[in-house]
Amino acid sequence: MARKSVISGKGTTTGNHRSHAMNANKRKFKANLQKVRILVDGKPKKVYVTARELKSGKLTRV
Repeated sequence: MARKSVISGKGTTTGNHRSHAMNANKRKFKANLQKVRILVDGKPKKVYVTARELKSGKLTRV
């Protein structure tokens, strides 16, 4: 199972570190994912959701 939000689908994205001389090195941008118990299809389940979704009240914790 990949670390990806069940609600929005947000996960790890890739990009570049850029130095002052504009040299590029690969890097990863990791979403702020939390593993919580929420109701999925009416049943409690442990899934990954982003911290922003938890703060906004888009889901109900069990």
